[in-house]
Parts: sequence; structure tokens; C-alpha cells
Amino acid sequence: MNATARKPRVAGFALFTLVLTAVFVALGVWQLQRRTAKHELIVALTERLAEAPVALPPPAQWAALNPARDEFRRVSFTATYAPLPDAMVYSSGSAVRKDASGPGTWAFLPARLATGEMVVIDAGFVENTMQDRSVEDRAVKKLVTGQPVALTGYLRFPEGPGWTTPAENRDKRLWFVRDHLAIASALHWGAVAPFYVDLEQPAPENGVPRPGPLDVHLKDDHLQYAVTWFALAGAVLIAFGAWARGRRQS
Repeated sequence: MNATARKPRVAGFALFTLVLTAVFVALGVWQLQRRTAKHELIVALTERLAEAPVALPPPAQWAALNPARDEFRRVSFTATYAPLPDAMVYSSGSAVRKDASGPGTWAFLPARLATGEMVVIDAGFVENTMQDRSVEDRAVKKLVTGQPVALTGYLRFPEGPGWTTPAENRDKRLWFVRDHLAIASALHWGAVAPFYVDLEQPAPENGVPRPGPLDVHLKDDHLQYAVTWFALAGAVLIAFGAWARGRRQS
């Protein structure tokens, strides 16, 4: 192949190499940015979890609450568990509860404030590997006494389903994502607060469901991913250099 024909091919491969390298570098930088954001989130959440509980915001302020500013804030309030069907939410292990690292279910049920509004409570973890409805029924039955209870917990906001999230099982009242709004609609709980509360205390006498304090230990693999992307960028440049050097020698 003559030199004139070889130049466009080399130039095209060089352009492709440059674009691919830029993409890998951009992905590496993006992972570093995500790592910084993750560390900022961990600091913010740790501070919120350590704060003393405050009064539950009044209903007039609920619309202004948002996850970025209010998720994991500790609150205290009094409410009465409503005699309505509860829901099980499957858990394969919690990222914020060290004592719930294995499979089981979270007990979600509505509680009514003295002012009449309904707040959904995650009353705690049930070691219910087979998602047995009768196990949950026995655990939740003791909570619904018709009497007001002083509760302390953490504000949480609904999660959206992922591509692989199974559909709910309405017969067992079993969900696979913490979307309390969808649960409330399906079980006819009526209008509920835009947040739910992860219960910290009190715990039932037998400890089931098991509420408890939250602890942030979010997974952080962003540095590892960034190094991988930067290494790929370097490998592309090295490969191009070796290829170009070989062509010059041929």
C-alpha cells in the first residue's frame, strides 16, 4: 500500500482513538464527581442521623419536603395505628440497618395523627425469609391496639421500581420496593403523607417487628470505577502507539 493511501487510514484510526480515549477519560472524571457527591451525601446523612429528633412537620409543610433536604431526619410524634391491612416489603438486606442484613420483610402500616392525617410507618424488620403472610399478621396484630403511641423515627421517601423489580403480590400484600404511595393506593388506606417513617422506637415487647436506629454505610466503588476507565484510556493510547509504530516499520 502506498503512502498516499495509508495516510487517510492512519488519520481515521487516530481520530477514532482520540474519541474513544476522550470517552473513557470523561467516564473516569464522571466517576470521580460521583464519588465526591457520594461522600457529601454520606456526611449529610450522618449528621442528620445524629441530630436529636424534632417534631413531625405539620401537614401544611409536607408539600415542601424533599429527599435532598429531609431524608433521614429524625422526628417524634404521636399516632394511632389504623385497623387497616398492612403490607410486607421484601428485603434482601438493608444498606442502613446493620441488624437487618439478611432476607426478610418490612412491616408497613398506616397510623393516624391526632389531626386526622395518615402517615405510613415502617414498623420494623420481620425475619420472614419465605414472605409468609401469617408470620407478618402475627407480628403486626400486636401493634394495632386503638391507642395512641409515641413514635420516633426517620423521614423516608418512596422508591421507584427498577427494571428487574418483581410485580407486587396482592394476595399476600407483598411488595418489592418501598413505594408507600403505591401501597396505600392498592390497599385503600386513603390519602397519606408524601413521606413514610422508618421507626426507631418503641419496639414491641417481643422485638417483632424490629425497629431500630439507622446507620449509613453506602457502597462506594466510584474510585475503583474511575481507575478502570482511566486505565482503559491509557490502554487505548498505548495500543494505538504500538500499531502506528508497527506501520512505520513495515
